[in-house]
Amino acid sequence: MEIRIESLNHIHEAARTFIKEIGSHRVFAFYATMGTGKTTFIKAVCEELGVAEVVTSPTFAIVNEYTAGEGEWAGEPIFHFDFYRIKKLEEVYDMGYEEYFYSGSLCFIEWPELIEDILPDDAVRVTITEQTDGSRILSYGF
Repeated sequence: MEIRIESLNHIHEAARTFIKEIGSHRVFAFYATMGTGKTTFIKAVCEELGVAEVVTSPTFAIVNEYTAGEGEWAGEPIFHFDFYRIKKLEEVYDMGYEEYFYSGSLCFIEWPELIEDILPDDAVRVTITEQTDGSRILSYGF
């Protein structure tokens, strides 16, 4: 599946489309180069799910927890990971990643390349690519 994001003005529309297609999937691994919009898109998804907290990159915290405020996820935790600064997989083991990934809560993962070996088998791989015109293509399959 693909969603084209023409510009930042259309990111919330793309986030709503993405949310409609989530279905029973809970773990989403976002692949993209630096500056392509992983955090920006995850922020838009969280905002569309009614998260009241400020959504920021968890680069230094590794994981941020938010609470959904709308839809079927109202009151449920949402976990946002950024593994960019992980040096060893043991760091992820030490943080108790299984409690997050297998919790049934939504998990959005930036820089999953660094933890490929421990991603759940059913994790949805989402690729964001920047086009020459500045738009983005979000590609994923269930």
